[in-house]
Amino acid sequence: MMTLYSGTTDPYSHRCRFVLFEKGMDFQVIDVDVNNMPEDLAVMNPYNKVPVLVERDLILYEANIINEYIDERFPHPQLMPPDPVMRARARLFLHRFEQELFCHIAGLESGNAKVVEKARAAVQANLTQIAPVFAKQKFMLGDEFSMLDVAIAPLLWRLDHYGIHLDKDATPLMKYAERIFSRPGFIEAMTPAEKAMRK
Repeated sequence: MMTLYSGTTDPYSHRCRFVLFEKGMDFQVIDVDVNNMPEDLAVMNPYNKVPVLVERDLILYEANIINEYIDERFPHPQLMPPDPVMRARARLFLHRFEQELFCHIAGLESGNAKVVEKARAAVQANLTQIAPVFAKQKFMLGDEFSMLDVAIAPLLWRLDHYGIHLDKDATPLMKYAERIFSRPGFIEAMTPAEKAMRK
């Protein structure tokens, strides 16, 4: 059985839990206190971070790598596009999410007012920029739910928690977010601490 070492409020761990629940397979989630990491985790992941996936003698870390492995190992429903060109585009989008959105999470959680404000502004600008896409399509890659939707969902869920407020221009994005939040896999993947992040 697959075991996921997961932070209860960690957005990267949230991504991996979301994929596991979307696949509807047998797995075990071990909640990790990220402020007090268990020693064996440092042995499994040289960066001493969650998430970490363990299956028999395979140990994986980094959310995108874990999720692609799960997607290839359990292909139904398929979350990465089957076509190589579309799959390459999806990977590029995932890379951009890391560079333009998720890179600011450490800043948002830093507790330093100036750093937090700068990170908020950057995330707000990037999300406002992609919002118009959802006026025309249901999900990130069109009509099909994909790994891109999985990747961005934990951040969208945490907007209130991070004090990020989007204006009316982002309405299509917020409607898109509600579509994802209503998915059974998303609801089941949340920890009580994550549920408490939105009123």
